[in-house]
Amino acid sequence: MNEDNERLRLLVIFHYVVAGFTALLSFFPLLYSIVGGFLLYAAHHPGPGNQEPPPAFLGWIFILLGAFFFLVGVTMAICILIAGGCLSRRKAFSSVLVVACVECFFIPFGTILGVFTIVALSRESVRALFSTGQSRA
Repeated sequence: MNEDNERLRLLVIFHYVVAGFTALLSFFPLLYSIVGGFLLYAAHHPGPGNQEPPPAFLGWIFILLGAFFFLVGVTMAICILIAGGCLSRRKAFSSVLVVACVECFFIPFGTILGVFTIVALSRESVRALFSTGQSRA
C-alpha cells in the first residue's frame, strides 16, 4: 500500500510539472498570431513601388490557427493540472485515465507521464485506493 501511495505521490508531482511545461509551451503558437497580425497590417498598408501586398485572409489564417493552438494547449494544461489534483485526492479514476491516454500524444514528457500513469492505474491495489477515496496515508 505504501508503495502505491508513493508512486501516486510522485505522479501527482510530475502531473503538476508537466502541466506547467504545457502551459508554458502553449504560448508559442501566439507567435503565429503575431505574424498574422503583421501580415494583416501589410495587406492593408501596401509598400512603396510595385510591391504586391499579401492577401488579408492569409493573416487571418495565421491569427486563428495561433489562437486555436494556444487555447488547445492551455486547455490541456488545465486538464493535466486537474488530473494531478484528482490523483492526490484519489477521486475520478476514469477521468485521470482518459487524461493519461491523451497525454501520450504530447511527446516526449506527456508520453512518458501518460504511460507511467496508465501502468500505475492498472494495478488492482491502486484501483482499491480510488474506490475507497483514501488519501495520503
